[in-house]
Amino acid sequence: MTRRLYRIGQIVPSSNTTMETEVPAFLNAYAAGREDVRFTFHSSRMRMKHVTQEELAAMDCDSQRCAAELSDAPIDVAGYACLVAIMAMGKGYHRKSEETLATIAAREGKAFPVVTSAGALCAELKRAGHKSVSLLMPYADGLARIVVEYMEHEGIEVRDYRNFSVTDNQEVGRIPGERLLSGLDELKTDGADAVVLSACVQMPSLETLEEARKKLGMPVTSTAECTARAMLRTLNLDPDAGHSTRELQGEPA
Repeated sequence: MTRRLYRIGQIVPSSNTTMETEVPAFLNAYAAGREDVRFTFHSSRMRMKHVTQEELAAMDCDSQRCAAELSDAPIDVAGYACLVAIMAMGKGYHRKSEETLATIAAREGKAFPVVTSAGALCAELKRAGHKSVSLLMPYADGLARIVVEYMEHEGIEVRDYRNFSVTDNQEVGRIPGERLLSGLDELKTDGADAVVLSACVQMPSLETLEEARKKLGMPVTSTAECTARAMLRTLNLDPDAGHSTRELQGEPA
């Protein structure tokens, strides 16, 4: 059987070192369980070093250039890989961003759909029937509150959250899984349908998801996982038809 090639684009902050590893890991594990698909990965970067509202706003403006660049490739779907940049631009902004970037791609080269990590997280949680969640985040207090208010505006109750107050985005990418797992000890999960282990695409979590699920005995996901799943849906591929993230841990599905 000939495998169909899908080109996956990502629009990422210049200091992000996580999404270009976690999204390919998830999608390649998915493809390993099928005989009909394979993926290649292509990125364009927006300048951002510190997770502040000022740098996030400037970076978001640069996303339009990235959409134009990726349209030259061409690609089949793009992921805007910065949750808090979208949420800091105002409630519901992911819809405007996805529409704007897709329009630019169509105008400049080959049209492709755009998935934002902010929109993907909310959509995948609701698709799974999760109406209330608890969150771990790396952000400072002000941005953490913005994330909470954005998600609640999208109809997802935040039962509790813990933020690590890390503003250097390079340092966010170095937060170890052990810190996330220990953070769960302080997180209230009573009444929550699920836990978002990393409500951030830079804070690494993919290799820690299964351990967190075992520790809590409840659904646990991450923004990176939700972004990858939303990309698959956009390509009309069933996210549950290939290998799950358990294969990344060497465990059976």
